[in-house]
Amino acid sequence: MSDNPKDGDDDGEFDLGISLETVATVVDHIRAIQDDEAGESIEADEDEGDGGDDDFDEGTLSAFIEEMNEDEQAALVALAWIGRGDYESEEWEEALRLAKERSVASGDTAGYLLGMEMAGDLIAEGLAAFGTSIEEVER
Repeated sequence: MSDNPKDGDDDGEFDLGISLETVATVVDHIRAIQDDEAGESIEADEDEGDGGDDDFDEGTLSAFIEEMNEDEQAALVALAWIGRGDYESEEWEEALRLAKERSVASGDTAGYLLGMEMAGDLIAEGLAAFGTSIEEVER
């Protein structure tokens, strides 16, 4: 099996090493936490139906991310980097490899992501680079 997330694309799906539902959950909650910290509500109208944002504070989200395996954590970081423009979607394997190295070195993926300005939007943009809209992912 190839590491290219676009392989196995018979129904438009690809393998990022993390479920789209998990990515969407992380994006929703990072957005809610960062919006709350900023004291403003950046239009999250597509996320309002979730109803679980109040239950996910920074500590809960950190624990959720840290419970993920190394590949899932690295995928979140790599998606954020692609969304930020550090890498193109075609460079997925390199971004993922470097995200794993960063994770091993620091051991704090949740802290890294929560410290990244607009991390939820960056991860969503990274996913969009692969042709999937975060708003279309079932929660």
